[in-house]
Amino acid sequence: MEEVKDILIKENQTFKELAQQHQSYEKRLSELAGLSYPSDEEILEETTLKRKKLVIKDEMYNIMNEYCNSH
Repeated sequence: MEEVKDILIKENQTFKELAQQHQSYEKRLSELAGLSYPSDEEILEETTLKRKKLVIKDEMYNIMNEYCNSH
């Protein structure tokens, strides 16, 4: 699947943008996880980002499956 992911990042602009957004969310989640005493806003942001990240991951898998089924 990593092979397919690499191909799609190069050939599919939508997939590339989703991958970049996923990476951005992952980076921010890592920053939030490193906080000793997160505020209520930061806890809410973490929960929201986790949900958004999952939605993007699902979209990416759908694109990858479509690619695999058509090639």
